[in-house]
Amino acid sequence: MENDFNGDGVRDVAISDPEATVSGKAKAGAVQVVYGGGKGTLRLDQDSAGVPGAPETGDRFGFSLAVYDANLDGCSDLVIGIPYEDLTVTSPVAGTFLDAGLVQVVHGATTGLGTGPAAKEFLQGTGKPLGSGIEKDDWTGYSLAAGKTATGSPYLIIGVPGEDIGTVVDCGAMFYVHGTAQTAVIVHQDTDTAGAVSGTNEQDDRFGSSLAGTPTHFAVGSPGEALGTNAFAGGTAVFSHTLVSGSPKPLLGLGQDQDAISGVEEAGDGFGTALAMVPYRPVGATSTTESLLAVGVPGEDLVTTEDAGGVAVFRITAAGTFTQTSWIDQDSVDTEEAAEPGDFFGQQLVAVNSSPSTTSSATTTRLAVASPGEESSKEHLEKGGVQIFPLVGAVGASDRWIDPGYGIGAEVGPRMYAGLSLGASSAALYVGVPYGPAAGQAVHGFSWNVATGGAPTQTFKPGEGGLPAGGVAFGAAVR
Repeated sequence: MENDFNGDGVRDVAISDPEATVSGKAKAGAVQVVYGGGKGTLRLDQDSAGVPGAPETGDRFGFSLAVYDANLDGCSDLVIGIPYEDLTVTSPVAGTFLDAGLVQVVHGATTGLGTGPAAKEFLQGTGKPLGSGIEKDDWTGYSLAAGKTATGSPYLIIGVPGEDIGTVVDCGAMFYVHGTAQTAVIVHQDTDTAGAVSGTNEQDDRFGSSLAGTPTHFAVGSPGEALGTNAFAGGTAVFSHTLVSGSPKPLLGLGQDQDAISGVEEAGDGFGTALAMVPYRPVGATSTTESLLAVGVPGEDLVTTEDAGGVAVFRITAAGTFTQTSWIDQDSVDTEEAAEPGDFFGQQLVAVNSSPSTTSSATTTRLAVASPGEESSKEHLEKGGVQIFPLVGAVGASDRWIDPGYGIGAEVGPRMYAGLSLGASSAALYVGVPYGPAAGQAVHGFSWNVATGGAPTQTFKPGEGGLPAGGVAFGAAVR
């Protein structure tokens, strides 16, 4: 059962407010958990029993979230990214490293989150689980992905996009944590097994800014990757969960400098800013060993439409080959809406395959794409919106559009950036609205086949349903 923190067979939801004030500390951050079946709510922050550390100004506890069963006890565990945590260490060099970041795993139990095994921390430093390479502005935990491999082994991937490797600043890295022993290994673009497919470490690559995975593959975005003279054109590396000398096996690299991929590399495209990945079983296959990968390119210019954005979708085979199956933008044939400058379509992505054990189809494989710069009038600049597409077949055959005032709540206002937070389950698409009018702060859950402008099936709001009032950025992340 996905997202079942207390093992009762009912899905639970975790919603973060990384800008929440805790014990007088602004932007220390908190996470709200809503147990399914009307079993109450739980607030987690660094003042909570069983949560290590203490709240500090600007930590942003809950900036990123992931869920998996780390110890295979049948209860889901909540992974919480705190990329702006300041860390003080005594070796190899004593000092305080601002925004070094860390990740905490709060374990589930039949009596609820945090009541079972002690929380686990992943951080850098001598003798720490992630090794000794701690630096300021590492942003450990900026992105997270977690799940179970095809062989049943739990995995956690931690993005560290601010990591310096040698003298190369902000080239980025990721840590791959595998098995119930939670063994961690660092991977970057100069790692021996990775360099052949994902480029080399360069300043501002930000490898690890985005992550996505399935039981057979995972992908790592480096939206700052320079292609030729085109800064921040972006790239994405794809790996297998198969371990080679303890590290995940690299399969391929993707970028718009390749003939087989739509578009051309341009400065500021940000290919790989967002990623979504689902397991895929093509017609005639006897097992689910392939994946569909969606890559967000929010800075893509469409002819003269600057920063309209787009999404490239790829089929990844078990052998590590790829085929681009579609290119999606808001000018695609028969789709809702139209591309406009500054839409940044593709800034966030989530996807689902609701029946991965059967032949994948347009109704089971769905992709949600955020367009946070979308606006409907001068009064509602950058209110944002979300568009839902099939991942298999013609993208305009069953696409849907929702935005504030038209499905995503009744409140409408400027700079709501709806879609900057997306979450997914097999049954629901979750859209967070953490900004804009305070009355509009919420997380809305939709059917994946919601009609254009259709209403949510459930809504979580501060001050309602047992949730405390006074959210600051409630819904900035949801799982």
